[in-house]
Amino acid sequence: MKEKLEKFLEKDIAFIFLLGLAAAGIVGATNMFLTNGVGLTNEIYISEFLTAGKETGVYDAALAFSSAFLIARILEGPLVGILDIGGSLMTGVGVGIPALLLTSNMGFLMDNFVLAIITGFVLGVAIGAVIIGVRKLAPNTSLATATSIMIGAGNKTGDALGPLVIISAVTYGPLIGLGALIGSLGFYSYKKPIVGGAILGAILAGALCMVFGIALPIAG
Repeated sequence: MKEKLEKFLEKDIAFIFLLGLAAAGIVGATNMFLTNGVGLTNEIYISEFLTAGKETGVYDAALAFSSAFLIARILEGPLVGILDIGGSLMTGVGVGIPALLLTSNMGFLMDNFVLAIITGFVLGVAIGAVIIGVRKLAPNTSLATATSIMIGAGNKTGDALGPLVIISAVTYGPLIGLGALIGSLGFYSYKKPIVGGAILGAILAGALCMVFGIALPIAG
């Protein structure tokens, strides 16, 4: 079973699928922030762009700031072998694209949690396909496999962030912390940086809690 999973993760389609899942969780979290004021997977100062947009109806600042991250990271990912989760997904997909939708009369995709999840998945799959396409066109410039593109926080300093991500997840809520812990253990078993597993595990746990209506008690 483990060998089959490893072979699957080495395939390009695995990267595209996992990127779709991650983007779905992030856009779902953005929906939670826009509707309930909590849940955005990003820094406080970036959330202020969306807050200002909600108050004024103008999301130009959020769009301009975040879309630049997305474009840069999509170009960077296939070349250096690492897709920066923070810049490409949490900022670009989580803030930039929702801002674009909200300014182009497609805000209904962000008003409904299920539609937001579906939108995020489609966006993640599309971005993954673009990255793999670039790698196919310029295979000699890539330093890693498709699986390795997914893992990392932009540079090697991300290797030390795993425990901090888990602690932050536990602080937010026990169930989210459990998801981060399980995800990090899964990545560790495959000798991958645990920060990627912790982030994905926390996102998946939060998404499942929302889908099944499980309350998220805040630890503290």
